[in-house]
Amino acid sequence: MTIFNAIRRSARLCLFATVTAVALPVTASAQVIPQPQTIIPAAPQLAASSWILMDANSGRILVEHNADERLPPASITKLMTAYLVERELDRGTINLEDMVNISETAWRTGGSKMFIEVGDQVSVDDLLHGIIIVSGNDASVAMAEHLAGGETPFADLMNQHADRLGMRNTHFENATGLPHDNHYSSAHDLALLSQHIINDYPEHYAVYSQRNFSYGGIDQPNRNRLLWRDPTVDGLKTGWTNAAGYCLVASAQREDMRLISVVMGTNSEEARAQETQKLLSYGFRFFETMKLYERGAVLATPRVWGGETNELRVGVDEEVYMTLPRNRNEELRARLNLREDLQAPIAVGDEVGTLEVYLGDEMVGERQLTALENVEEGGLFKRLFDQVRRFFSGLISNFTD
Repeated sequence: MTIFNAIRRSARLCLFATVTAVALPVTASAQVIPQPQTIIPAAPQLAASSWILMDANSGRILVEHNADERLPPASITKLMTAYLVERELDRGTINLEDMVNISETAWRTGGSKMFIEVGDQVSVDDLLHGIIIVSGNDASVAMAEHLAGGETPFADLMNQHADRLGMRNTHFENATGLPHDNHYSSAHDLALLSQHIINDYPEHYAVYSQRNFSYGGIDQPNRNRLLWRDPTVDGLKTGWTNAAGYCLVASAQREDMRLISVVMGTNSEEARAQETQKLLSYGFRFFETMKLYERGAVLATPRVWGGETNELRVGVDEEVYMTLPRNRNEELRARLNLREDLQAPIAVGDEVGTLEVYLGDEMVGERQLTALENVEEGGLFKRLFDQVRRFFSGLISNFTD
């Protein structure tokens, strides 16, 4: 075999190893026994101003109505207040045992209360419980002052994080949800925020399921009635003002599927519970969520040019979930679209293509493919040799086309 033929043969092998699109069976579908498809009825219509139903893992929206309409969120505002407390706990800037001085401003705040007293020192842990479980406006203001020096700068933090989380129809003026003309949010935005509360800081999420909280000898119940009625419901927050009506953000988990519902503008505590239950029942009955790929799973090993090694391990940097109609999972297929010309150096996390997930002929999801390892640049001889191989692979490709 001549040197030219050897290089030409090597180039052919490299060409075939770097095809742009690679068909990939979905992990979960290989374990599924096909079943008759579920016929999905129209989504329920609710006696509410706005609502949404979202899967907490995949982020897929299953049902929505006026979901981007800007509405007063009332005490559901406190989800952002609690989220920022949890964020600071996670960062280590505060601890649950830290004691917070209660100002007269916090003590005098009207509306629902935890009943803290001016001049008291109250732990962050107790205040977080007071915010989430009994919707304490006094506790919310106390934490706003502790974290930002006052409620106004804390509201500025709330808005910055709302923007970071993609809450495009939200603006906060306070930490409590007390009425203000420029204080608003949407069902969609509140679902996004709840998704982050659940997924970003799971170690604090159990507080949202607690039915009662006692402080200073006063025992108060959680106003989320579904915590008593449905054992799968474990959060999140209620709200009410005259302008907002009765609102409820709820989450429930059944087996491996977690849903988030937001219902805004109902006419009673009972109505918000019943309308929320309709959404959750519909979602669990007619849809399912599957984990398709683990974070860090190797999905391909494409050719790399000019590197110390010739292959790169490629995968996803987060778990991949898909929500789909029940009993259609055997139709799932995945496709990898890889960059044809991967050149060293490559660093962990570099984007190298996309993962497309199809249900039948419909693309239902797309994720970035990233490098799972570093590939350093090879030595001079290795780079020159790869240049020759790439040159001849290009000639052969043009010839065969």
